Amino acid sequence: MAIHSQIGITTMNNYKLTLLALAAVSLAACDDIDELQPEGSVHTLEQVQNINQAIASRGEATFSGMFSMMGEPFSVFGSSQRADDFGYIMMALSQDAEGADMVLQDSGYNWFSTASELSSRDPGYANPYCRYKVPYNQIGICNEIINAEAEGSNKWAQAKAMRAFAYMQLAPYFQFSFAAGAQDKPCVPILSDGVDYTNNPRATVTEVYEAIMTDLNEAIAALEQNPTVRGGDKTRIDINVAYGLRARANLTMQNWQAAAADAAKAMEGYTPASISDVSTPTFVSLSEPNWIWGIDITDAMANDGPYSTSSSWLSSFSAYSYAAGVACYACINSYLYDMIPATDVRKGWWLDADCQSPLLETISWDGVSGQDIAPLTIADVKEPFLPYTNVKFGMNDGIGSTLNNSDYPLMRVEEMILVKAEAELKGGNEGAARSTLESFVKTYRDPAYSASAHGLSLADEIWFQRRVELWGEGFFTADMKRLNKPLVRY
Repeated sequence: MAIHSQIGITTMNNYKLTLLALAAVSLAACDDIDELQPEGSVHTLEQVQNINQAIASRGEATFSGMFSMMGEPFSVFGSSQRADDFGYIMMALSQDAEGADMVLQDSGYNWFSTASELSSRDPGYANPYCRYKVPYNQIGICNEIINAEAEGSNKWAQAKAMRAFAYMQLAPYFQFSFAAGAQDKPCVPILSDGVDYTNNPRATVTEVYEAIMTDLNEAIAALEQNPTVRGGDKTRIDINVAYGLRARANLTMQNWQAAAADAAKAMEGYTPASISDVSTPTFVSLSEPNWIWGIDITDAMANDGPYSTSSSWLSSFSAYSYAAGVACYACINSYLYDMIPATDVRKGWWLDADCQSPLLETISWDGVSGQDIAPLTIADVKEPFLPYTNVKFGMNDGIGSTLNNSDYPLMRVEEMILVKAEAELKGGNEGAARSTLESFVKTYRDPAYSASAHGLSLADEIWFQRRVELWGEGFFTADMKRLNKPLVRY
């Protein structure tokens, strides 16, 4: 069942009932998630190459689809049009909802309630099904491109890196990590050429990461020889992105020096967003200079599935959303919020206990400006903000837009700085790590910052900075497992 009515011309009561009806759509019971088999027929390498030679546009469409599918609405369930079915972004939101730092309000319309209540490991639920199928769908496309393109070519390299990225989404979700001593435990199946899909047992964590590193090493070597000319299109994978992905993998595998070196390469040419830049709701556009890589949510995608977008769930300023429409706001855990110093610009990324934030002073909505936006009610569009509601994410088309076309960040230079700091510390260079961390935070977030201000170890302080800086960008659960931290909710 799809929602076709405009919120502005339906009654809020009917709007809520329609959303509730959608949320009630259940997923039929499925077999154990590790026994799921790919759908459709399998083409031979020769068939794929012949098709691409005969129809040149087909190969290009497949290549473009490898990127666009990451934010495509209804990519798994199709005509059922679930509001939690929108590719990688749905997976990222689930990762944070499972953690301790994001509170997704459940007013009867929360499609991510299974993640919030940690029942998202049941293979009979849609949430884990999506999180299993989306990466494998992507791996299938990557394999097709890798087989069809010349070895070492640019597209071949991008597909190699993307395949590694897909496995990096699966591995932390379906098993613990190296840091938790899970190297030899079963992780997920590896789909290699000629594999028998009916007899392909789970590979170990070590085997999965060996495959990831092989892909990334080959991708980087090829991209050095055949660079990606993005022309401002940050959806594609260039050498910076590939180094950034390998920095993440090396960090997980505890290859500290390699992780620090790769992070430094990934951030070349990029500068963090300034204090001024993040003093208003933002994080909405690939054009933001601190983004290294991201997902382009086109107008067509937003119109096709307006509720199945990051704007609908993460932006408190969308006039056509679950967030504002039914007060299903994404909020910060008050415990984490209270730890953020008042001098840190990021404190304003969320409302305080009294529903105020300095970021509200920079915007207006429906003729209302400043702090008066928080209690504002707009019939069929906006419910009052809740304490600790996030105002980090703006709207690409402007505050109050009904077009949910905000892009989504996959990699920012700020993340790479924090990767570098962590790798330097754990590699034995505490002085360099402290300098990297303090230089970033003092310059770009909090001029009064000191790495010892919270009384945490430097390792935990770096994680604290990740939790604040990358909130809402899908890192919490993977970080928690990588760092072997307990899940503590206050």
